Amino acid sequence: MQFGLRRKKADVLSHWFVVLDGFRHSTSDFYGDVEKELAERKVPGLTMSRVDFAEGGLLSDKRVYLRMLRERLVFDVCAAPFGRAYFFSLRFAEIPAKVALWELFVCFVGLAVILGVLFRYTGVILGLCLFCILLGGVIYVARNAVGFGLQDLDASLIKLPVVGPIYERFIRKETYYRHDTRLLYHTIVSEVVKKKIEEVTAAKGVKFIEMHEFSPILGELYKPTTVQLEPRPTPAPATA
Repeated sequence: MQFGLRRKKADVLSHWFVVLDGFRHSTSDFYGDVEKELAERKVPGLTMSRVDFAEGGLLSDKRVYLRMLRERLVFDVCAAPFGRAYFFSLRFAEIPAKVALWELFVCFVGLAVILGVLFRYTGVILGLCLFCILLGGVIYVARNAVGFGLQDLDASLIKLPVVGPIYERFIRKETYYRHDTRLLYHTIVSEVVKKKIEEVTAAKGVKFIEMHEFSPILGELYKPTTVQLEPRPTPAPATA
């Protein structure tokens, strides 16, 4: 998987799927249910979209996936028929924050231009002082954007070309809060998708489903585990 302006390949951290023989369901309706549930959860910084992935080459058919993105953490959900079977799939991946040499060069040129302008209009000594104050102030605000209540600024900086990778790699402060919110994001999205799978299968009389989970280890190697899911019981209708 590749994302964004820098076309960085994402690292798949986990992948699980469910296969049901003789089952059918509307892909669009399932995605809509997941989107609605996550919208009600109001996960900060979460964006959702539907993307097309080719089954093979450029001329092959495409599958529609539901994508959920927060910072550099991505979930891709697929619900689709496969022969007489139907499957649900969920991949969790992280886009690495890698800084290219050309991005460092562009940033250096930009800073040099700003310094040159200050030198021209304020002199060398005053210009250098103003440059240090300006650069220090920008770094301080950027490192404490969330603490200042500027969550939107933090999210916007991450997405910027050239500036984004440098900000995240060298300036953005890693905190317990950010680590906890990533875990919460992973937990909430996984639970919502599994809940919706249980609901649609239970509604069609499927009483037992088996989920296969894969955790990438040592690059391309996968370690499979099997998890059994019981659909949640449907509450009995109220009687007068």
